[in-house]
Amino acid sequence: MNTHLDHRNPFVFDTHELGRRPGAMQRLSRTIDAPKEFGLLGVIEVPEGAPVELDLRLESVMEGVLVTGTARASAKGECVRCLEPLVQEVDAGFQEMFSYPDADDRGRVKADPADDAEEDEDRLFLEDGLFDLEAVLRDAVVLALPMQPVCQEDCEGLCSECGVRLSDEPGHHHDAVDIRWAALQGLAESIQDGEKDEMSGAEAQAGVDEKQEK
Repeated sequence: MNTHLDHRNPFVFDTHELGRRPGAMQRLSRTIDAPKEFGLLGVIEVPEGAPVELDLRLESVMEGVLVTGTARASAKGECVRCLEPLVQEVDAGFQEMFSYPDADDRGRVKADPADDAEEDEDRLFLEDGLFDLEAVLRDAVVLALPMQPVCQEDCEGLCSECGVRLSDEPGHHHDAVDIRWAALQGLAESIQDGEKDEMSGAEAQAGVDEKQEK
């Protein structure tokens, strides 16, 4: 099979040194730049170009190479409660089998490589001893990130009335007004204002009458 993978791609790894002898193992460490859209888009993700530290263990088995590893990076997002920016460390573990293209699940060479084509759709394969880890890393990082990130577990969010961040103002509150009594309260105030006007009018009339008597 002619490979289309480029060994200069930081997500592509070479297994030639590992060999095909079952039981052989190789450890690799690499720091790469995060690709674009690496995480939960619009929620929390590792910024493009940020360092991603990879620690891998490659194991040769009958049917291919078993890759086990971790990816560490810093993700940035926004708290879903108070909308403040946040940074969260990501430690994503993963394990994936990269099969030899000429072997079945028991490591035997296939009589016809076209056999079991449907089963091969979900499998990942080595190409001339190379494998591409990008898709595996993307899945691992997405699973490791929270769907609803918060700046702190006890974040109280924002005030529903004025929008102030509650964690910044302990004891913040608004006097609650029962809407059922709001109309009656307004009516009572109108009546009080009317009574005041009537009293003022009466006092003014009394003053006029007194002057006329004199």
